[in-house]
Amino acid sequence: MKISNRFLVIGALFITCLITANIIAVKLITLGVEPIRHGGFQFPGPLPAAIVIFPLSYIFGDILTEVYGYRQARKVIWLGFLCNLIAVFAFWVAGQIPALDSDVQSAYERILGYTPRLLVASFLAYLVGEFANSFVLAKMKIKTKGRFLWSRTIGSTLIGEGLDATVFIIIAFGGMLSWPLIGGIILTHWLMKTAYEVVATPFTYWVVNYLKKKEGVDTYDYDTNFNPFLVTR
Repeated sequence: MKISNRFLVIGALFITCLITANIIAVKLITLGVEPIRHGGFQFPGPLPAAIVIFPLSYIFGDILTEVYGYRQARKVIWLGFLCNLIAVFAFWVAGQIPALDSDVQSAYERILGYTPRLLVASFLAYLVGEFANSFVLAKMKIKTKGRFLWSRTIGSTLIGEGLDATVFIIIAFGGMLSWPLIGGIILTHWLMKTAYEVVATPFTYWVVNYLKKKEGVDTYDYDTNFNPFLVTR
C-alpha cells in the first residue's frame, strides 16, 4: 500500500493524542458529582486528566483499521509505542540534569518523573487495549460485511478500553488501593471512555467516509495475520 498524506495525518494525530494523554495523566480530576459509596466501592471514581484526549487515540485507531486495515494500524500502534518511549526517555534524561531552581526540579519530577510501575502499567495497557480494539474492529467488519460501522467502533472500544483500564489500574494501583475502590475506578474509566466513543460516532462516520472516498480504499482483513508483532508485513 502506498502511504498517503491523509494516512500520515491520521497516524500523527493518533500518536499526538497518546503522548499528550500520558503527560497530563498525572492530574486527577472529578466529575463534579457526589459519588455513590458502598463499603470501599466508589462510583464514579477519580479520573486522570488524560480522559479529555486519550479516547481520541481509540477513535483514530478505529479510523485507521476501518479504512486502511489491521496491517497498517499495527504499524502505527507500534510507532506510537516507540514515540512514547522516546518521550519518556527524554523526560528522564532532562530530569537527571540539575536545575537552577530546586522548586522547578521538584515540580518537574512530580509531573514528568514516571515511576517504573506506572510506566509498565501504561505501556502494557496501551498495547493490550489498542491491539484488542483494532483486532475486534477488523473481525467485526468481516462479520458485518462492512455494514453498521457504529457497532464496530463502539463494540471494539468496549473491549479495547475495558482491557486498557483494567490492565493499567490493576498494575498501577494493585496492593496500594482497596480492590473495591480499584473496581470503581476501572468502571468509571471504562464507561467514560466508551461514552466518548458514542458521542464521537458522527465524527468517526464523517472521517471514515471522507477517507474512503478520497483514498479509494476500503480494506477487509480476510487474509491478514493478526500477530501483533509482525510489524514489517
